[in-house]
Amino acid sequence: MTTPLQLDFEVHETSGTTAILPFEASRLVIAGWAGRDQASLRHHIAELADLGITPPSKTPLFYAAAASLLTQASVLEVLGTDSSGEAEPLLVLAGDEIFIGLGSDHTDRRAEAWSVPHSKQLCDKPVARAVWRFKDVAPHWDRLVLRSWIAGAAAGEWVLYQDGAVASLRRPDELADLAGDLAPGTAMLCGTLGAIGGIRPSSVFRMQLHDPVLSRSIDHEYRIAALPIVT
Repeated sequence: MTTPLQLDFEVHETSGTTAILPFEASRLVIAGWAGRDQASLRHHIAELADLGITPPSKTPLFYAAAASLLTQASVLEVLGTDSSGEAEPLLVLAGDEIFIGLGSDHTDRRAEAWSVPHSKQLCDKPVARAVWRFKDVAPHWDRLVLRSWIAGAAAGEWVLYQDGAVASLRRPDELADLAGDLAPGTAMLCGTLGAIGGIRPSSVFRMQLHDPVLSRSIDHEYRIAALPIVT
């Protein structure tokens, strides 16, 4: 039996206080093609098709990945230079409660062209330490905004890479119901937005989930360390 991955999240309460949430991650699910807005979904399918990736048989799809891929490290080691990040809401099932965080479905794009399920397993999945209680954001979920940035041409320059309301994605509780049989210890990446200017790699990836109603954000940034394919 696989030993669960131990992660410590920080629960940010609406009162402004924080508490540590020890989390034993025993299962990782990656929701693909999770767009609620069909136009945005077709856009994402089209941009991936430009990379040679076969369109899905149905939407949404739920990919299984090893829970050990979850990481809160600031440096992500990947093989080669063909990978890129995708900002996504993160569903965390701990005890009898749902928490919401932020993660990146960092993916090897070359491998994705021949097998999406296999490509999901090739890169660790960076996640932010901060989480919110889903019950605190559920009433105004559609107003939350998901953004990411990649490195620009000049040193210290950031380029907006993704930007949009999570209203274009299916709600996390809806995805949990569609996936079925999600037990405590499950983490699920809940879908992403299309990339502005097309999918492309970057040496660093910054992402944010912003709540304009409660005036708070979850932020995370990580650097990509490309390993040589042959040493």
